[in-house]
Amino acid sequence: MAILATLFGLVGRFTGKLLTMSLGWASLLLFGRVPKDREVFLAAITFGSVIWVVLIVGVALPAAGVFLLSFAPIPDWVDEGLVRLAMLAAVVVLPPVLSLATLKLLRAQDRPKGIGPMLLHLARGYPLTAGLALLLVFLGIIGLVRKVRSLARRWTDTHIPIVVKPGGYEQLAADLDRAISDAGVDIAPRTAPAVMVVPGRLLATVAGTSVRGLLPDRLVRLVGKDVEVLIYPSDVAISGKQQTTARVQAALASRLTTAEAWLTMSADAQRIEDRLGHVARDRPDGAQRAEALASIDEQLATKELPYDEWEVLYRQRLQVERDLLLGNRPGEEMPADGGTTSGTRSSTAGVAGLFRRDPLQTAFAAGGLALMALNAALLLLERRSPVPRR
Repeated sequence: MAILATLFGLVGRFTGKLLTMSLGWASLLLFGRVPKDREVFLAAITFGSVIWVVLIVGVALPAAGVFLLSFAPIPDWVDEGLVRLAMLAAVVVLPPVLSLATLKLLRAQDRPKGIGPMLLHLARGYPLTAGLALLLVFLGIIGLVRKVRSLARRWTDTHIPIVVKPGGYEQLAADLDRAISDAGVDIAPRTAPAVMVVPGRLLATVAGTSVRGLLPDRLVRLVGKDVEVLIYPSDVAISGKQQTTARVQAALASRLTTAEAWLTMSADAQRIEDRLGHVARDRPDGAQRAEALASIDEQLATKELPYDEWEVLYRQRLQVERDLLLGNRPGEEMPADGGTTSGTRSSTAGVAGLFRRDPLQTAFAAGGLALMALNAALLLLERRSPVPRR
């Protein structure tokens, strides 16, 4: 019996680790890497939705509830009926709590104002929690399959955290496509698999602005012989052979200095990035360049910035100055195979074509807006309907 208990314990721990990794991959596939200050809330929403489904199963199926309770032994003096009542209460209360947590994923100016919009936001927690739980299980399986495939190919995975500027996703995808081609890596823009795109759109339909800001309207995939790049609004995920992946990562890090994305998360750091972008685009020389860079240096020396963000900004500042001194266009000159190239291939049309050829995007956007408008109208009618007198 002791041997069986040990064996079951090992299997349980392995299953728990596998589930945790699968949920992590699912969250990555759905949202990409989110900014650090949002990770805690996203993790709470993600795992909270799964816990909610487990609680529903425990309440609806007594046998399953007994099985679940066996994993968390309760004292003898606690009535199991009270535990089930507590589980039922959690089923009712948890979705609005998770919906409230999604407010932390929004900027202060984008959060609902007033009692009506707030009640609507809380009510949306039920479809959001149910949809997110099902999607996470579904995407967890997909993530596991992709991970196994990468291991079979002996590919490595790496990530570059970013924040896409408003309205800049399509241009960013085109810039990164061009940067990889300029680095001598042959790639082509492709649409991401439907299993990775459609779940996010369905979730955005019921989640509203709290999640829609983290999901791309169109997920672009750049595919080459030994590499694949997925561009999320808050992450660039690179998978491929180690040598090719390193080359692609270097090319993207160079181009992202002037692309439609921030590499930092805080508002102060992003403002400095914007100033560096202006210097890179205007390409001043002589005294004007020295004055602009000196002003940025002063901000780097006086602003209270996280050290990792300060390092990113300092690297970008050195890159911009170096490129300007060499007479290059900052962020757009990447040697290919040890030589130099001006990047003659333009991929803007190719990436833009992916967006134009997507009727499903328009249908989902229209359907999502219609569904949210209907939900809002129904809730307002319920609140304003007079109570019949007897």
